[in-house]
Amino acid sequence: MYNLVLKTIKELLLFIMIIALPAHAGLFDSSDKTDPRPVHEAFDLKTESIAGNKLLLRWDILEDYYLYDHRLKFSTKDAVTLSEISRSTTKLKEDPLFGQVAVYYHSAEVMLQFSNIQALKKVALNIEYQGCWEGGVCYPPVSEIRTIDLMATAENSKATTSQTLAPTSKVQIQGSASQQDYFSKLLLDGDLLWILVAFFVAGLALCLTPCVFPMIPILSSIIAGQGPNITKYKAFILTLVYVLSVAVTYTLAGVLAGLFGENLQILFQQTWIIILFSIVFVLLALSMFGFYDLQLPASVQTKLSKISNSQEGGSYFGVAIMGILSALIVGPCMAAPLAGALIYIGQTADPLLGGLALFSLSIGMGVPLLLVGMSAGHLMPKAGAWMSSVKAGFGVLLILMAIYMLDRIVSLQVTMLLTAITLITSSIYMGAITRQNKERSNLAKMSQAMGLIILVYGLSLLLGTFVGNANFIQPLKGLSSKEGYEKSSLLTFQKITSIAQLEPILKEAKLKQRPVMLDFSADWCISCVEMEFMFEEEQVAKHLVNIDLVKVDLTNFNDDSSALLEKYHVLGPPALVFFDRAGELQQQMNILGVVDADSFVEHIQPLISQ
Repeated sequence: MYNLVLKTIKELLLFIMIIALPAHAGLFDSSDKTDPRPVHEAFDLKTESIAGNKLLLRWDILEDYYLYDHRLKFSTKDAVTLSEISRSTTKLKEDPLFGQVAVYYHSAEVMLQFSNIQALKKVALNIEYQGCWEGGVCYPPVSEIRTIDLMATAENSKATTSQTLAPTSKVQIQGSASQQDYFSKLLLDGDLLWILVAFFVAGLALCLTPCVFPMIPILSSIIAGQGPNITKYKAFILTLVYVLSVAVTYTLAGVLAGLFGENLQILFQQTWIIILFSIVFVLLALSMFGFYDLQLPASVQTKLSKISNSQEGGSYFGVAIMGILSALIVGPCMAAPLAGALIYIGQTADPLLGGLALFSLSIGMGVPLLLVGMSAGHLMPKAGAWMSSVKAGFGVLLILMAIYMLDRIVSLQVTMLLTAITLITSSIYMGAITRQNKERSNLAKMSQAMGLIILVYGLSLLLGTFVGNANFIQPLKGLSSKEGYEKSSLLTFQKITSIAQLEPILKEAKLKQRPVMLDFSADWCISCVEMEFMFEEEQVAKHLVNIDLVKVDLTNFNDDSSALLEKYHVLGPPALVFFDRAGELQQQMNILGVVDADSFVEHIQPLISQ
């Protein structure tokens, strides 16, 4: 009886299989073949060496096949450093094996870079990938070794990169496209005239940012240092020399950074350089106040006067030197247009077009400086006691510039204290506490009124410093309540300075399935302070509590700092880099430069809601 039942079951199963065969075949009619193709035919991998140290990997993928993004892995046992520059765009797919994943259809491209090559001519690269057929077959992971020739010519680089590789990366989370990618793509695809216009307009948009604004008092002091008889023409020429020297410096520094991966402005943010430049500003301020004649010996006074005259505009060469130093030290700026140009130069090794774009950007940034220079020459008083007051005013601006420089290496409380002392002293000089005289002119009364306003603000800064506040906009915030401090205490950033410190944080976040945000910052980065205030805004803070926050401190820039920038393809602070809950880098979500609170909240929504 048992054997009869077993035989009946076998016959029934056989009958079902025969009936199912035609239907099973019909499921795969949409494919070019009714059987899955061999893995190397379904995913045809080609490699191409570019510029000697870059490698373009391209998979040509058959119709109805797809490649997993998270399964692409690269390694080498040779004595070189391997880093990934970019990946092409992916699409989200509901996969029966991994759930919702990012995959490639039709083609996939990855750009790798080798560094610390030394004398090596070839590298054995281990490439891992895995894909599936829509017909229901997933291939085992593939691991193959390709021998890569590092002696490829740079001529092949430009043609291949400009045609096949857009500066995009992983898109597992559909965040907004980064602005630096837009400008980089513009250089790849746009015509020369449109490129120059777009970068010039972008420069105008940066004119009141920390890239340019700190240079305005420096230029004003140069014009004021010429005395009351300066002509409009000479004021314009001095300003033009200053602006061109800044523009050329930005351009050369940018081209070198793009070609060699070193940001010269970051290298100039060393403590001793900042202190030295701050001292120069103080000395220039003292010359504006007339202290050289009163306090210094004649021999020292003569030397300082020569230095002062050369830097304040006594010679065009001196003005050019001040412009170069201003570009490298005063305004360390990393904005989306600059980053896009650097990405383009680094990927294509084409410094000419990238350099023209950077020069156009710099000229756009210099337009307000030209306006300031011409207006200063036009509005300067011609003679009399007014000239002393004007020079003293510019001297105060130079003192504030020295404090602005020191803010990069001292705490915000110290900056507030120095600023408060300067403002209170200046207000007294303006007659804020002088007894009114009926015979005083209206201008003198206006000066006293402005002095009173400055005195009140200076005292507010002083009081805010004593109670431990660190906010120039609201120095007395939290004085009667601790509400302000409670809000900011909701956010805790773990500070790291090296990859070794970062890796365990990323592993722990991956285990907890929490997204991670890396905040690349430095004490000498003024724009980074703007970002810190933005993080503390209530609408931002309530979203950031759902993300593990890591501050990458670049203040004391060294080899570890350089390795972090290279690993995550960041050109300088401020910059934000994101990881999803699975620990995957979301490079297309990178933010470079300052962003407002509303845009930031919208940008991170896909990361939080994942």
